Amino acid sequence: MVSTDWLAGHLQDPDIRILEVDWDPASAYELGHIPGAALVDWKRDINDPVRRDILSPEQFAGLMGRLGVTPRTALILYGDMRNWFAAFAFWTFRIHGHADIRLLNGGRRKWFEEDRPVTEAVPTFPPTQYPLPEPAGDLREFLPGVRAILGDPGHGLVDVRSPAEFSGAISAPPEYQNEGAQRAGHIPGAVNIPWSQAIQDDDTFKPPEQLRDLYQARGVTPDKRILTYCRIGERSSHTWFVLTYLLGYPRVANYDGSWSEWGNAVGVPVERAAT
Repeated sequence: MVSTDWLAGHLQDPDIRILEVDWDPASAYELGHIPGAALVDWKRDINDPVRRDILSPEQFAGLMGRLGVTPRTALILYGDMRNWFAAFAFWTFRIHGHADIRLLNGGRRKWFEEDRPVTEAVPTFPPTQYPLPEPAGDLREFLPGVRAILGDPGHGLVDVRSPAEFSGAISAPPEYQNEGAQRAGHIPGAVNIPWSQAIQDDDTFKPPEQLRDLYQARGVTPDKRILTYCRIGERSSHTWFVLTYLLGYPRVANYDGSWSEWGNAVGVPVERAAT
């Protein structure tokens, strides 16, 4: 993770590539961005264009090549939506093995609120031949794997959605009502720790000691293998980042199928109410 102060002093560093990852570039990147930042569109660049899946190794190598990135480039990620999709890109890029990735603490909002330099100029970079990666399987979980660990005391499930989603009062946030699942509720055994409890009012992360208390008080401890989930995997990537990089938990995976898969699946167990 890097601070806005650090990034302001490294805008001309040839060994980094600044990437803004947006849900809606028209209301964010296109209106102004950090100088030198290239756009990564969450819907277009990080997801497969046809099936529901993250980009393939071939697609990842192609994206990195278009951005002029080599395996030695330090990627600095930030974005709109309080860094949700920047965290999702971070997780996806780690799956594909890129070693040096850093999240801008506070994201787009903090940079702009500090009146730091912005531009509408879109940078271009000489393309590279990024090598085809070997995906890391331990950072991602799928529905059968989640179902297999239900009731296992060596695992912990963290539902990072809102209490209303967790309890089953709603199946999707109000702004995404058309994207709800067939069933509302949560995966049995999950604890509800909304992703937003990890950040402060300026969108920066809380201090590690506060984060440690937050998760360990709910039984989310580093001796367990922890699975995070939300609705489509972006909010849970944010919590995955917190547990993995800010608290140093050794075994954390993101179930990116999340509630949009589980809540539509036939025959899987669902719980409601208690938080």
